[in-house]
Amino acid sequence: MTRPTVVRPSRKPLGLALQLALATALLPAAAQAQDEPRALDRIEVTGSRIKKAEIEGQTPVLTLTREEIARTGLTSVADIVQQLTGAGSSLNTKFNSSGNFGFPSDGSGVGAGSATVDLRHLGSKRVLVLVDGIRWVNEASASGVSASTDLNTIPVSIIERIEILEDGASAIYGSDAVAGVVNIITRRNFDGASATAYYGEFDEGGETKSGDVSFGGSGDNFTFFLGASYTEQDGISSTKYGPAAVPVPGTGLTFGSSATPNGRFVFTDPDTGETVSITTPNGSFFPNGPNYPDDFIGFGTANRFNFSEYNLLLTPNERKGVFGQARFDFTENTSWYVRTLFNQRESLNQAAPEPIFLGPDAGTGNPYADDIFISADNPYNPFGFDLISSGEGANLILLARRPVEGGARRFYQDVDTWYFGTGLEGSFDLGERAFFWDLNYARSSNEAEQTNYGSYNIRRINLALGPLAACQADPQCVPLDLFSGVGSITQEMLDYVQPVVRDYSENNLQLFSGNISGDLFDMPAGPLAFAAGVEHRKLDGLYRPDALTVAGEYNGVPSLPTQGEYDVDEFYTELNIPVYATGDSQLDISVAGRYSDYSTFGGETTGKAGFRWQFSDQFLLRGTYAEGFRAPSIGELFGSAARFDATLRDPCLIGLDGSAPTAPADICAALGVPVGAEQSNPQISVTTGGNPNLEPEEADSTTLGFVFSPAFASDTSWSERLDFEFTYYRHEIDGAVQAIDAQTQLDLCTSAGPGSPFCEGITRASTGGINSFNNRLQNFGSIETDGYDFDIVWTLPSSDMGSFRINWQNTFVEEYDAVDALGTRQPNGVGVEVNNSSIPEWSSNLGLDWAYGDFSARWTLRHTSDLTEDCGDAASFPVCSDSFVAGQDPDTGDDIIAGTNHLGSTTYHDLQLGWKAPWFQGTQFTLGVNNVFSKDPPICLSCSLNGYDASAYDLPAGRFAYVRAEMKF
Repeated sequence: MTRPTVVRPSRKPLGLALQLALATALLPAAAQAQDEPRALDRIEVTGSRIKKAEIEGQTPVLTLTREEIARTGLTSVADIVQQLTGAGSSLNTKFNSSGNFGFPSDGSGVGAGSATVDLRHLGSKRVLVLVDGIRWVNEASASGVSASTDLNTIPVSIIERIEILEDGASAIYGSDAVAGVVNIITRRNFDGASATAYYGEFDEGGETKSGDVSFGGSGDNFTFFLGASYTEQDGISSTKYGPAAVPVPGTGLTFGSSATPNGRFVFTDPDTGETVSITTPNGSFFPNGPNYPDDFIGFGTANRFNFSEYNLLLTPNERKGVFGQARFDFTENTSWYVRTLFNQRESLNQAAPEPIFLGPDAGTGNPYADDIFISADNPYNPFGFDLISSGEGANLILLARRPVEGGARRFYQDVDTWYFGTGLEGSFDLGERAFFWDLNYARSSNEAEQTNYGSYNIRRINLALGPLAACQADPQCVPLDLFSGVGSITQEMLDYVQPVVRDYSENNLQLFSGNISGDLFDMPAGPLAFAAGVEHRKLDGLYRPDALTVAGEYNGVPSLPTQGEYDVDEFYTELNIPVYATGDSQLDISVAGRYSDYSTFGGETTGKAGFRWQFSDQFLLRGTYAEGFRAPSIGELFGSAARFDATLRDPCLIGLDGSAPTAPADICAALGVPVGAEQSNPQISVTTGGNPNLEPEEADSTTLGFVFSPAFASDTSWSERLDFEFTYYRHEIDGAVQAIDAQTQLDLCTSAGPGSPFCEGITRASTGGINSFNNRLQNFGSIETDGYDFDIVWTLPSSDMGSFRINWQNTFVEEYDAVDALGTRQPNGVGVEVNNSSIPEWSSNLGLDWAYGDFSARWTLRHTSDLTEDCGDAASFPVCSDSFVAGQDPDTGDDIIAGTNHLGSTTYHDLQLGWKAPWFQGTQFTLGVNNVFSKDPPICLSCSLNGYDASAYDLPAGRFAYVRAEMKF
């Protein structure tokens, strides 16, 4: 991993290339028109549209070369970028993200099978992804209209390098570049052919197989590149990881589901007036139906259902891609390019057999489930009386059944990505000055279908449980047996209530752009350089759930169709102003402005200013201040209501572990909660959705830093070159589009009472349980974060032992505060783990490279500092009680905060060996092991499904060993 301001082809401090660039800026205008200086001028660096070599180093840009990408041993762009120290929590294939994750229309959820990137912990939708400087289309995974880019749509094999701008850049690139920019540069100049084969596997399985072929060439006036790739990743069951074997690690079945294969029945017996919570013994089956009350027992922890063993630790993912680009030189100064890509992804997510919750405590918000009437004349009803959920004679509180007879839920995604881009590039002389221009057109589409097997039709369940006459009126209806234990649901019953559910979504992007760059006139310190341009974009997207879902008959997470579009016209200009140049010292100031006119909300203007002060050939000081904005996405604006099932602790109810309510009794009574009410179901359905009144997010970003290459460490007996780089960053976002954290909203509601604005959208059944929770998007109050990067690169002189290079990259997060529109601080913070998302105080990557002739090796350490999370209801269990008392972790020495679970600091070790064989034009063999010491991640209580944070830690499946061979012809 390199930064262009540090790694240079020269052995001199800051490199010969930089010195040539500075010298070029001081040459007379006539000299700049010569061939060699113009070649330098054509350099374009991510973060600026001005094509001049001097621009390099103005902003903090991290560059991953093709060789460095290969050294990671990874086959996914997202997995590679997510290992950067400045990366935050985002989706990848370690998330088994369908089922209870739901289908949020704000683009922040599910994305089943996709992989995204987050910079500075500001969310993937605030990172702009470019390919060759052109916007890439947002993802669609048949679960909404996303605001993020799926990096699995871009094959690794076509990448020449990845440039990551760690700075706000809305004035340069427009919306979405709030946290930074990821610019993926594709392979272009390649003569000959190459073939690569890759195989990797974890200790616990999960094979990854990959292969690609490339072919390129050039002539007098053209170049071309063609590539095809295939990657197949096998899945791993959650049963391979011990802590994932129970719903919440270390707590046994306490937090398991009350929807069990034998069923749970909570009702008031109309004959005795007694309220009972009962089930049949585990694994029992009564062919002739159970006798009530003799065959029933009280429902307890031992009867809860372990849904975890059905989950996936690693999700299967298959990707096929073809890419081609060509460039034709019409004249010496004009060329035409064309690029095209097709990428196909097939992926799978799996969840436990879908639970059926019926009655007022079901909390699904679906009337077929919440307002249920289970008739006494249903031939399988063992109680001898009607079970009524509402109205006169209401006696049913909850019926929960896990129909394992129908199998696990399996969500298959088929995702196609198309891209076509073309344009003209050229240069011309005006007087003694050279100008560079380009015209571009791009069209891209991401289309996804998701097919779900294992879900249920709740309307048909309602009908099959109701009066027998109503069921018999439908010739397809089969009465349903939810009472007789495991095996009571026959195939005939399943055929009636179990459909195949198909969802579809797409995102489309079309853009035209034009840019021009050059020197306007000479100033005492050099020429004033500029860039200017225009861009028109049109975005449209839709989400089309299955007709069953739209009709409200889907037992799973309901959602409604979404469709919308908008277009934007933009104009920008950028200036690089040389203030003075004396000897080795030079000061440049850069300014940029952009005006964007959106069809949805009108105009927005952003600006950026920066400086680059080269004190000497050893020391560079730089800084930027940028205004940014992010326009609400199609899903955020037009998304219809959708539901996801959140695991929440209701402070007004007795906990699953029998713990007393934590909210004031008088407030709970005012909210309609009866004394002694228990929380029977921790999965509470939360509804989210778009808001057409959303305004753009506004941001201010600041960076300040230096690059220091001391002369005393250059060309000496102990050091060939030593580089230090420091960057301070600060981001402030106002009006962030977000929904308040659901647990935080519930806690605030139950502490403030019915009149609190936090109680808006939360309603309760007569039993006291929540039966609806509306958590809509809003323009949030603010998000503020700051920290700094500190990197050291040390290249040692070559010796008889070979050459060595040390690269140490660090990111320190000083502050992270998110405050909602009412001024309430959200739980996310530095050193805190919250619901699959963490912000470590310190992230570090240390790499040691060795090369000797045709042999090479690399040892990498990846470190994440410790985290804490609220124990919640798990505070009394050993997994949390060890860290419940304030003090220090005896193993790591990390501080422990009372009342929290301590996730200890974690370090992974990776090793890679390489050999360049003298066959053909060069054959490279690579053998590597990631996570050499088979380090398991720390246990996370609040993380869904597998008991660890899949966005922050390696897969807990042991070592990952791989071999890679690349042949060139």
